[in-house]
This record gives sequence, C-alpha cells and structure tokens, in this order.
Amino acid sequence: MTSIEESLEIISRGTDEILILDELKKKLATGKPLRIKAGFDPTAPDLHLGHTVLINKLRQFQILGHQVLFLIGDFTGMIGDPSGKSATRPPLSRDEIVANAETYQQQIFKILDPDLTQIEFNSNWMNDMNAADMVRLASNYTVARMLERDDFNKRYATNQSIAIHEFLYPLVQGYDSVALRADVELGGTDQKFNLLVGRQLQEAHGQPPQVVLTVPILEGLDGVQKMSKSLGNYIGIDEPATEMFGKVMSISDDMMWRYFELLSFRSTEEIDSFKRDIEQGSNPRDIKFLLAHEIIARFHDEQAAKNAQADFVNRFSKNEIPEDIAEVDIHVGTEGLPLANILKQAELVGSTSDAHRMVKQGAVKIDGEKISDSRQTMLAGFEGVLQVGKRKFAKIRLNN
Repeated sequence: MTSIEESLEIISRGTDEILILDELKKKLATGKPLRIKAGFDPTAPDLHLGHTVLINKLRQFQILGHQVLFLIGDFTGMIGDPSGKSATRPPLSRDEIVANAETYQQQIFKILDPDLTQIEFNSNWMNDMNAADMVRLASNYTVARMLERDDFNKRYATNQSIAIHEFLYPLVQGYDSVALRADVELGGTDQKFNLLVGRQLQEAHGQPPQVVLTVPILEGLDGVQKMSKSLGNYIGIDEPATEMFGKVMSISDDMMWRYFELLSFRSTEEIDSFKRDIEQGSNPRDIKFLLAHEIIARFHDEQAAKNAQADFVNRFSKNEIPEDIAEVDIHVGTEGLPLANILKQAELVGSTSDAHRMVKQGAVKIDGEKISDSRQTMLAGFEGVLQVGKRKFAKIRLNN
C-alpha cells in the first residue's frame, strides 16, 4: 500500500500548485478512494500532448487507487471558456460539441484505465436548470470577485467588452464540482480562478471544498506559446506515428527536459541520469530518441515507435528526402509570387507571417539549399522540392 508521503511525491511531480496541501493530506489519510475531477471542453476534434499533461496526472491518481471523473463540458463548450482570452470567445454549436466529444471519448483511454474512469457530461445537470436556478447560482458570486480574474481585469481596464455570459462560465464549472461531489479538481494554471470558484460553491452547498491542483501549460513546438492546434505548434495524439516522432525530435534540446518532466512516465532519477549523460558528452539527440519512442509507443505501440525512429533516421539523419511527399501545382501568373505565398499555398506553413518567420530562422530550403529571403519572387516554370523545418516537404511546380 502506498503511504501518504509516497502518494504526495507522485502527485506533486510536475504540478504547479496544490491548494490546499494540508487538506489533500487529510483526504488521503481517510484511506478512501477520492473523486478526482478534470473538465475538458471539446473545442477541437482531437486531443494533443498539451492536454495529456493533465490526463497523465489523472492516470497517476488512478494508479494510486482513486476514481477519475472525466468531465466533458458539452454545456460549457457552448458558452466558451474566456480563460486567458483578450476577447470574447465565440461559442461552439451543439453539433460541433457532440462531434468533438465523441473523439475525446475514443482517445482518452489510450492513457486512462476505463474501469477507474467515469465519463460525465455537464449538460446532464445544467440542461435541467431553469432561469430561477441560474439566478440562485449567480447569487453565490459577486461582480467584484469576477473582475479579480486576470483576463477579465485586463479587459475591463482597457475598455474591452466582457459579455455577461462569460461570467457564467466559471460559475457553471464550479457547479460541476458540486454536482459531482469532487474531492480534487485538476486544471491548467490558467484555470486556477475557475477551480477556486468550485471550492466556494461546494462550501455554499454544504460540501467539503475540493482540493485544487494545477499543472503547467505545455509549450508547443516553438518552445514559446502554449501548445495549440490553432497555432499549428501541436502534436496530436491521433497523428501518424512518423509525424509524431518527427515533431518530438524537432523540439529544442532545452525544451526536451520540459517535455520529459510533463509527459514522460520515467522516474525523476532516470531523467536526472540522462542529464548527467549529456553533461558527460552524450548526444542530446539520442536522449530525445528515448522521449519520442516513449510517447509514440504510448499512443500507438512499440513496433510503431521502432518503425518511426527508423523512418526518422532514414529521412533526416541520412538527409534523404521522403519518396511519398505531396506534389503541388501552383498558378503564379506571369509576374510570379513571393516565396512566402508559395509556402502558404503549398500548405507548408499556416500563414505568410509563419513563412517569413521560418525563413528568418533558417528553416526553409529549396532543393536542399537554405533560403534567406522570404520575399524573393518565384516564377512560372520552376520545379523543385520545398522543405520547411525537418518534417515538411512538397514537390512544387509553378505555372502561369
């Protein structure tokens, strides 16, 4: 049986805050399985590694014998979570919510134990609330307290609009904890305010307040911004193994340790030994291979991870251009088009701004030669291979 100290060591790894630690110790001391809640709004059809930081933590609680409440926010998703947003976020349609929620249910069991996971939808109780119920719920919180939240405060101070329905989001998320009688709720650091609302609402309903545990936000492939599908800096857990492997290998050597801390199931001692190996001269690439292999094996299987590594070595370590790259015909007219526009039309970048940035970083090549001017004009008649970063290739033919 795992002691309280051992449990806390496992739970604390990779966390940002535990509020309140003494309360968590008391809950663990009862010896009863705790109800561990985490909510996910199905705002996109697929989960990425950024989501799995939280899901991995849920899995650790399961290993310790606790019950996970995986809440799909099909009701809150139609409000739109304003956390960290500088403008009102447009709500999703019911059809979008349902479709995305379906993929979440298919994907989470790549990590979680189905026998210790209870999937809930907050529409199950929120759809039964009438206007009077919502007014009573809203009476538990003040506008002044809402404006203490960082994103609301900044928008209010700069005269940016805050829609009334946005105040409902933290209230509904907090009420979810009441409905589920959560003992612990997990969320990203950007969710701290919402999680604390849950504590207050539980107390208002005569329940013991939940412990709040926040985990860091995982940076994306750029090493700067939060991993996000909309930013194109993500690794989707349902992507092909070779694509996932290449993306993991593209992160910086420094960022590799962040990914080890938040995504790997290896012990802290083992990761520390990898750091010592590099200090003593080991190639960081070989350590990154271990990280990529672990992640791909988790979401695919062991053989897929081996094949993906072999494919990576063939493509990039041996400087081979893959044989199965896309062939793209682009109309450029008689005056041609700037390289940045070509890269965008070939879907090698998300925008011309991305193209300018990638060229500036030295990440764009034409037929293996690095390009330094993203504004150079490409004329009709050109045929060649464009490469962006280590993973993206396209055979381009320009015509007028």
